[in-house]
Amino acid sequence: MRQSLVIRLVLLVVCLGAAGIYLAPSFVSGLWFLPENGIRLGLDLQGGSHLVLEVEVEKAVENRMRRMRTALRDELRERGIAFKGLEINSAGELVVTAPQGSTERIRELLTAEFPQLEVSASSAGADGAELRAAFVARELENIRDFAVDQTLETIRNRIDQFGVTEPTIQRQGQHDILVQLPGIQDPERAKALIGKTALLEFKLVDERGDVQAAEQSGAPPGREVLYGYEDRASSGVRREKVPYLLEARTLMTGDAIADANVRRGDQLEGLYVELALNSVGSTAFDRLTGENVGRLLAIVLDGRVYSAPQIRERISGGVASITGNFSFQEARDLAIVLRAGALPAPVKILEERTVGPSLGRDSVEKGVFSFILGSVLVLIFMMAYYRGAGVLADVALVLNIFFMMAILAGFEAVLTLPGIAGIILTLGMAVDANVLINERIREEVRNGKSPRSAVDTGYERAIPAILDSNLTTFLAGVILFQFGTGPIRGFAVTLCVGILTTVISAVYGTRIYYDYRLTRRNLVRLSV
Repeated sequence: MRQSLVIRLVLLVVCLGAAGIYLAPSFVSGLWFLPENGIRLGLDLQGGSHLVLEVEVEKAVENRMRRMRTALRDELRERGIAFKGLEINSAGELVVTAPQGSTERIRELLTAEFPQLEVSASSAGADGAELRAAFVARELENIRDFAVDQTLETIRNRIDQFGVTEPTIQRQGQHDILVQLPGIQDPERAKALIGKTALLEFKLVDERGDVQAAEQSGAPPGREVLYGYEDRASSGVRREKVPYLLEARTLMTGDAIADANVRRGDQLEGLYVELALNSVGSTAFDRLTGENVGRLLAIVLDGRVYSAPQIRERISGGVASITGNFSFQEARDLAIVLRAGALPAPVKILEERTVGPSLGRDSVEKGVFSFILGSVLVLIFMMAYYRGAGVLADVALVLNIFFMMAILAGFEAVLTLPGIAGIILTLGMAVDANVLINERIREEVRNGKSPRSAVDTGYERAIPAILDSNLTTFLAGVILFQFGTGPIRGFAVTLCVGILTTVISAVYGTRIYYDYRLTRRNLVRLSV
């Protein structure tokens, strides 16, 4: 037996063994030498949640304008420029009220330091001159696009930490985001995790103010009333709503957080979320706590007061904590959203669909049935039309399916209904390759050539056509994967993988058999 043939046989056996190892977890589990994951099923096969979210981009524009107002106020004070008022009107414009003598300096400051804004109008009023500034059109477009992109990445980070296998998270339209969560068992929890804005703020509690009066008649200027929930044994009510009168000024935000983890305290404290601050946040927290020893610091998340501990001393370690009588799931979800960061704008659910496990099972059964039926028909046709060569082509077809599924399992790809369609299409293409080879060999046999010469010439003439047709289809699959959406990408993955395994099994595998028979001189007649 020739050395090259032995090498090819060994490589084929090694590939079969490797494929078996990667494919085995799809059918058996618990063996230490097997990979952890097998073939995973997509949303349409195992059920799950389908959500379409709309990003409220105008809220992002509003938040950005608030930050511009704060930055402009700081600049005016630092430069000693007099102004009387700095507000945002109902049209979203920044309105600066200042004495007549200051308007030109404010206009120059806006032009030099705030190129994102342009003075849209100016007028003289009873309290002085008014300048109204608004975002330029290009900046508005950038804010909206960035809000959608940042929301997309934040949601992806949250879901990755939530532990969903192969979710689909992609932009849809101008301001919408498509989220598909295969196999999710608690869609309500997932929606709460995705939709939580997670805007974390640190604010001081106004202990001298009358919180009851503020509730009834409104908070005084520079103050606001927010609510938290506490367990109070005296009233026997769990999670009683408690009002807090807070200073409206935000001293620190969630941008200072580097990490967040669930920790367990003593029996009274229970679970809490520990915040690790970045270098900037650590410095700011050190200054904040040092300047306000003895006061209550409220930790506010999305407008809800989670806790308001007393600052007993300066905290210099860059670590803070949030308590609130959490269950483990509540604490874990809170840590996830804080780690992933706040959404730049709120999101609302436009569309929600839940695919139940029973519908998934029906899809699997129908997909498997179509796959088996198509395979059986192809196998029967090849055996009937090409006889012995047809049997060999059928063996190559089985190897093709085996290798294809093993590669999908090895790359932890997700199998969907479009993916099953791609596999069935690949079967037809694999048969086409064997048909080309068998027809070429049959043609050479009819011309009176010997079996060895017919096989050599048949493969030599068939391979260019096989490679050309498969290469163009492979490139089409790559384009579908690059620019397609979830279902189309699932189809493209199985199509491209199937083309690679087709060339290996239909060309490489069958040629090994022919060379083996010819080398041992057992092949005196070709059955094609």
